[in-house]
Amino acid sequence: MNKIALTEKNNPATTDIDLMDSYQIAKTINNEDKKVALAVEQVLPQIAQGIETIAQAFQHGGRLAYFGAGTSGRLGVLDASECWPTFGVDREMVSGFIAGGDKALRFSIENAEDSCELALQDLATFAPTNKDIVVGISAGGGPKYVLTILQKAQEIGAKTIGISSNPEALLQKFSDIFINPVVGEEAITGSSRMKSGTAQKMILNMLSTGAMIRIGKTYKNYMIDLRMLNEKLVARGIRFVEEIADVSTQEAKQYLEDSDHQVKTACVMAKFKCSKDEAQKKLTAANGILRKVIQ
Repeated sequence: MNKIALTEKNNPATTDIDLMDSYQIAKTINNEDKKVALAVEQVLPQIAQGIETIAQAFQHGGRLAYFGAGTSGRLGVLDASECWPTFGVDREMVSGFIAGGDKALRFSIENAEDSCELALQDLATFAPTNKDIVVGISAGGGPKYVLTILQKAQEIGAKTIGISSNPEALLQKFSDIFINPVVGEEAITGSSRMKSGTAQKMILNMLSTGAMIRIGKTYKNYMIDLRMLNEKLVARGIRFVEEIADVSTQEAKQYLEDSDHQVKTACVMAKFKCSKDEAQKKLTAANGILRKVIQ
């Protein structure tokens, strides 16, 4: 009998879940979910290494791309898509690819994870260089799609990060950094969208957010490069300028208008009572790090 990956094994704690009432089901799944944060805690050193590697790549003109199949791919695309509005970066700076393309975001295309051809196509679309970071995401750690991506990326000279819940994941062979949260067996045997998916979501949040913090995309815990694209985000931007620069709502609105709705620039203008051009010069001299300008 072939060796079974941890992510595919039966969970003895949920053997009789089909005999439980609704509350017991929820409680049992919740008990399993409690193990996820503890498993992620065990791999914080590897996550920190990933954050620093990505941040250094960004500082030298590099890009970040996530690749995965099924849930793993969807989570990568989700994290990548949020970086543009949250941190005001170019769309090309953080990308997400899922085996089977955009259709696979909505409909399951299970055999896509076994395709080396799809992997090569997606990698060619991203076109990595030795400045870039390629992240392969897979609960079990063995799909041909992800393995091909990581192997080819390494050959090109890109840095690679592998994320898997399986300690024996094949992708670690092609990962410069291997992040392995051992969350244990899933509540429903093999349903890696559950604990493994939750762990992946947590880790991707840390990688992208941590790297953005390291390159100055936040001041304290404010997202100072956000794109003000709707009423909620406009109100948020105004509030940020009010609180950071200690000005009135009306003053914050005016500084934002004068800065072309750039929160970071508006804050410098308010602090120094200077023009937009002067504010941007100060930010450029500080490598875009607001704290260095207004500390």
